[in-house]
Amino acid sequence: MALREGDSAPNFSTLDHTGRPVTLEGLRGKVVWLWFYSSSGGGN
Repeated sequence: MALREGDSAPNFSTLDHTGRPVTLEGLRGKVVWLWFYSSSGGGN
């Protein structure tokens, strides 16, 4: 799915560090920093 400048990000959910569900929609109006990483150990 490609987004263009000005498009809204699609909603998604994940778990926070305590195991509680968090949705992007629930964070509307707040600064959100997304950090994606791989734990596969396979390079950069």
